[in-house]
Amino acid sequence: MGTAREKAATQSVGADTQRSIVQRWGGSVIRPAPMGVTRVLVVDGDTGSRDLLSRALRDAGFLVECVGTARDALATFDAVRPAVVLVEFGLPDASGLDVCATLRERGRGRVPIIMIGSHDSELDAVVGLELGADDYVTKPLRLREVVARIRARLRWAGVGEDGGPSAEILEVGDVRMDPHRHEVTVRGRPVALPLKEFGILETLLANAGQVVTRTTLLDRVWGRDYYGDGKTLDVHVARLRSKLADGLANGRRIVTVRGVGYRFEAPTA
Repeated sequence: MGTAREKAATQSVGADTQRSIVQRWGGSVIRPAPMGVTRVLVVDGDTGSRDLLSRALRDAGFLVECVGTARDALATFDAVRPAVVLVEFGLPDASGLDVCATLRERGRGRVPIIMIGSHDSELDAVVGLELGADDYVTKPLRLREVVARIRARLRWAGVGEDGGPSAEILEVGDVRMDPHRHEVTVRGRPVALPLKEFGILETLLANAGQVVTRTTLLDRVWGRDYYGDGKTLDVHVARLRSKLADGLANGRRIVTVRGVGYRFEAPTA
């Protein structure tokens, strides 16, 4: 994705950029949002579009940080730790896809990322979602819809309207999940999961011992507006099983209920 020059721009932050970010935030490396406020990072190279979106989000009660380049996006993300990121596909110095991929590679799996496209392209949407984005909107933006999507993604990520956690620890047998911290351990061993696999496991653990239908999992993890191939769920479940298998005391725990969905086996006494 993108030229070597573009990728380099997303992998390093120049001293001048880092210095300006630190100065902007009063010399602090990390500046979290005030209690009761949810911070949104908007990354858009179009000043007009960026300002319009910023005003709409502030009117909706969010604390908004705006940047126009991939380099500033990565530096600002580390400095302010937003609860959600909106990033445009076409940035001046790199692709928004590279920003998305870089954030996921850095382990920022729990922070929702919404891609902003300049046109309604199914291919762009698919590529963005496959690289780790959680949603996709197109210009011209329908601002009320964008606000609604942000709130929906925050609920899914375990962040309440006040910017705090809304999810509790899930523990079934030797599998333990902290949804807010995006952490999973199996018999005390950390297991790294990308957002979709994390979401599947979270839903199954919350309903341990019960069958969760395929439709429920797709709606919960991919969203009700997902109309892609249902086989993608099977692929993600297979990957999840593989990652959990080594640490499980008695082998496979995610059971396929053919024609219905999946069940996470609760341990027997």
